[in-house]
Parts: sequence; C-alpha cells; structure tokens
Amino acid sequence: MKIRLKDAADFVGGAVIGDPEIELTGLAKIEEAVKGDLTFLYLPAYEKFLSSTKASAVLIGPEFKKTRDDISYIEVKNPNVALQKIVIAFFKPKLSLQGIDSSAYVDPSALIGNNVAIGKNVVVESGCIIGNNTTIYHNTVIMEKVKIGSNCLIYPNVSIRENCILGNNVILHSNTVIGSDGFGYIPDEKGVYNKVPQIGNVVLEDDVELGSNVSIDRATLGSTVIKKGVKIDNLVQIAHNVVVGDHTAIASQSGIAGSTSIGKHCILAGQVGIVGHIELTDNVIVGAQSGVSKSILKPGKYRGSPTLEMGQMLKIEAHTRNILSYAEKIKKLEEKIASLEEKISKLTTKGS
Repeated sequence: MKIRLKDAADFVGGAVIGDPEIELTGLAKIEEAVKGDLTFLYLPAYEKFLSSTKASAVLIGPEFKKTRDDISYIEVKNPNVALQKIVIAFFKPKLSLQGIDSSAYVDPSALIGNNVAIGKNVVVESGCIIGNNTTIYHNTVIMEKVKIGSNCLIYPNVSIRENCILGNNVILHSNTVIGSDGFGYIPDEKGVYNKVPQIGNVVLEDDVELGSNVSIDRATLGSTVIKKGVKIDNLVQIAHNVVVGDHTAIASQSGIAGSTSIGKHCILAGQVGIVGHIELTDNVIVGAQSGVSKSILKPGKYRGSPTLEMGQMLKIEAHTRNILSYAEKIKKLEEKIASLEEKISKLTTKGS
C-alpha cells in the first residue's frame, strides 16, 4: 500500500510540515522505522528517538519540537488516534480466506449467509445460523444451534458450545472457548462433588472482541452475557451467569467469579480477581493485581487486595514504603521511654 503524506494528513485533519508529496509504504515504531515508513510520537518518553529515527514522516503532537528538517511531519492533536485511523483506512490487513473449504463439515441443516468463509477442518453442527460476511478460520468447532451474526471474525482453534449466541462484528482470537460448563458442583454427605448440569448459554452482543485463550462459561440457568462493545484481553476467565456491561475493558489474566455483575464503561487492569455474587457499578476502574471482595457501588478508581479507593490505597502504600524507618523511629522512642521510666523509678526510690 502506498499513500501520499498529504492524503494521510488530510484524512486525519493534520497539518503537513515538510514535503507533502512523500510516498509512505508502511507504518512502524519510531525506534524501528525505515525510509518509507510513517511513525508517531505522542509520549515524551519516546522523544529521544526523534533524533535518530529513519522514518520518512512522523505523526507528532504540537507540543513536540520539530528539530529535524530531513524528515516531514503531520502535526495533529492526538497522534495515537490519528495513527489508528490511518491503519484502519489504508494499512489494515486483508484476509484471504474465501468460500467453504472441502475439508470443513457443515451440517445440512445449518443456515449459512452470503459471502461466508469457512476454513480447513471447521465443524458447523446442526441447527447453526451464520450471518453474512462472517469468516471462520481453521479447526474451529461450532456445536449445535449456535447463532453467529454478520461480519464476525473467528480465528483458528476456537470452540463455541451449543446454543450460544454471537452478535454482529464479533471477533474471537485463537483458542478461545465460548460456553464451556460453569464450575457448578454440590458436595454430598461424604464430601463427594456431584456435577450440576449447566443448561444455560453465553451471549456475546455486537462489537465484542475477545483475545486468545479466553474462557467464558455457560450459565447454569439463563445466560452469561457479555454486552455491546466489550473488549477482553488474553487469558481471562468469566464464570457462569456473569454479566459484563457495555464498553467495559478487561485486561489479561483477570478472573470474574459466578453471578457477578460488572457495569458499563468499567476497566479491569491485569490480574484483577473478583469474587462471585457482587456488583460493580458503571465507570469503575480497578488497578492491576487487585482483589475485589465486595460490591463497588460508587464510580471511581480502586486498587489493592482487599480493594480500596485509589487515594486511600496510595496513602497506605506510601506508609508501607516507609515502614522500616517507622520501625527504627519506634525502636528509638521505646528506648527513650525506657530511659525516662528508669530515671523516674530512681527518683521515686530516692524520694521514698
């Protein structure tokens, strides 16, 4: 793909500084870019690479000095957002999979929409419905009565269990499992765990994207629901009957126990653990490696295990960092108190 610098600048509403006719053939990080590449600078930590980058042009914010005249610039308010727009419009990879591969098994009862692509060794079982323009890559298994919307992209080795529902524009990355059994057991009088049938399903609404190795359990009854626009990173576990609200983002290695409800526009950073049967309201941010043990009903930033409001947690951390000096001060105070007590004791003895 080739694009003129001027066309890229016009597309993102930026101002060209330098040669507007430069042809750009690729995109790269500022420290790795070569001639023909467009790169970007939006964090001060990367400004040190500006003097050495071999890029032909840089998307750059107005706060940065344009110190080199041997390269060109597109000045925009938000270079990060501008780069994303350029990637989508001009450099987004085009998938080559077309048609239904001869090695795939598609049950005769399945309803397959227009322009659907199905790769090698895919299994589509009875009663499934697959919408228009959906692509399903190799070795994926789709069990009975699954409904998949239009414009979905399912990468290799995904498993989708029976009766689950995917909306439109859903993206599932490799090795993700939708609708595995929820962790439901009841111990008998001897302490032997007996499996409770998990007869619900999973519903992924429109515009959901799940990373690789995500596991979302089917509900015991009803549905585990991942609502519109939710983005989930790799290696995340969502237990049975969880509801995740619209446009919430969940980072890698987080886990949510059963029947918990997460609100809209929440952010769970990496390695967050949330117990079952609680609620997080809308617009809650939980910091990395936090443990949420009770409901959070007030929007805001939280962190720690057990989780506290961010301001309170930062104060505790500040004191924790100083705990050795506190211990030394306490030791000295104890020595002073002991010395004073000894002097008082002697004075008391003399007085008597």
